[in-house]
Amino acid sequence: MSLCLIGGGVTAKIAVAAFTLAWLHTIEHTRWQEDWVVRGDRLAIVAARVENSGAGMDPPEGAVKVGDFWQWHPQVPPLPEVVMRRAPMAGDWHLCAGGTCHAFGHWLPATADPVTMKPCP
Repeated sequence: MSLCLIGGGVTAKIAVAAFTLAWLHTIEHTRWQEDWVVRGDRLAIVAARVENSGAGMDPPEGAVKVGDFWQWHPQVPPLPEVVMRRAPMAGDWHLCAGGTCHAFGHWLPATADPVTMKPCP
């Protein structure tokens, strides 16, 4: 299975079946992480973690504190794609898989905004 990152006229095909999407919250500057899997022609979020609460990022009821993060399992149906905006004050999105993390800028132009993430055909 593969994931496509699309932005700035570039499509990057990344051979992953499961990955973590990570970023810094633009206001609180704390880490947010989401675990995703590629399921056929859909993306499914299976877990989420946030370091702290505040500014629209409060962990939902049922979240548990594990180490430095609040963790939970979002109840969101699988999606055909996820569209993300890049905010210079927050730094770039990071995609982690197989023990390695890279900023989206590793695959796409720094000016690519928005970026669409979806399963590759």
